[in-house]
Amino acid sequence: MIKFGASLLSWILPEWKAAEGAYAIQKTAAAGFDILEILLPPSMDIDTATVRKQLQEHHIQAICSFNLPANCHIPFYPDQAYEAIKSALDKAAELESAILAGVLHSAIGVFSGSVKTAQENETLVQVLNLSAGYASRLGITMCLEPINRYESYICTCAADVLDLIEQVGSPALALHLDTFHMNIEEDNFRDPVIYSSGHLKHMHITESNRGMPGEGNVSWDELFEALAKINYDGALVLENFSSSIDGMAERVNLWHPSKHNAQDLAEGSLAFIKQKALAYGL
Repeated sequence: MIKFGASLLSWILPEWKAAEGAYAIQKTAAAGFDILEILLPPSMDIDTATVRKQLQEHHIQAICSFNLPANCHIPFYPDQAYEAIKSALDKAAELESAILAGVLHSAIGVFSGSVKTAQENETLVQVLNLSAGYASRLGITMCLEPINRYESYICTCAADVLDLIEQVGSPALALHLDTFHMNIEEDNFRDPVIYSSGHLKHMHITESNRGMPGEGNVSWDELFEALAKINYDGALVLENFSSSIDGMAERVNLWHPSKHNAQDLAEGSLAFIKQKALAYGL
C-alpha cells in the first residue's frame, strides 16, 4: 500500500541536529504524513535510539537516504565511498528503515571533465557489489537515485541505474526516481516507470520548479498512470523546498522567493498527491 512521506528538507536545513530533528518529526506527523525521509549527515552524527523513540511516539516511519560527499566520489575514492555507504546502512538499520535511498553512485557536483569511462564503471560495479552484499546482510535495499547532468555525470537517468543493477546482479539494489530530475533528463514521465517496473522502489515527488505540484511542468497524470500500471507500492516522498526556511535558499539554490511557506507547501503537496493516488487507484 502506498505511503506518503515528507523529506527532512521539508522542514529544516539538510544537516541533522537533535532539536531540529525532533521538530521535523513533529511537523511531519501534524501535517498528516506516514513517513519522514531522514537525509543522513556525512558525519553520521545522529542519536538513533532517541530518534527511533520520537518516531514511534508520533507514529511516523523512517526512510533513510544518503548522498555521497565529495570525498567519497566512487570513481576517485572507492574505499572511502564503501566505508561511507556501510556507515549509512548501519544507521538505516538502527532506524529500522528497509531502504537506503539517495545519490549512492557518485558525489553531487563532482565531475571528471569527461564522460564516464569503462574503468570508472568497473570501479562503480565493484563498490556497489560490495555495498549490496553488506546491505543484503542487514535486510536493506539500496535505491540509487539518478540526478541531472548539472549535478552528476555517472547516473543521470533511469537507464543508467538499471544498467548498474544488471551488472551487479543483486536484489539489494533498486531504483529511486525523482520527478525534478526526470523533468530534465527523461523523454517523458511514463516510460522510465514502466521499463523500471519491479526495480522501482522509491519516489521523490517534486514539481519542476521545486514548488507546489501542479504549478509547474511535471506531467502528473502521465506519472501516476504509469505508477498504477506497474502496481507501485513504495513510498511517495515530497522533496520540495521553501525559502521561508532560513538558509534553505542558499543551500538548494532557490534564487527567487518561494510562492509558498514550508507549512502550506507540505500540506498542499500532500493533498495533491493523495488526490492523484486515489484517482489512479494507488
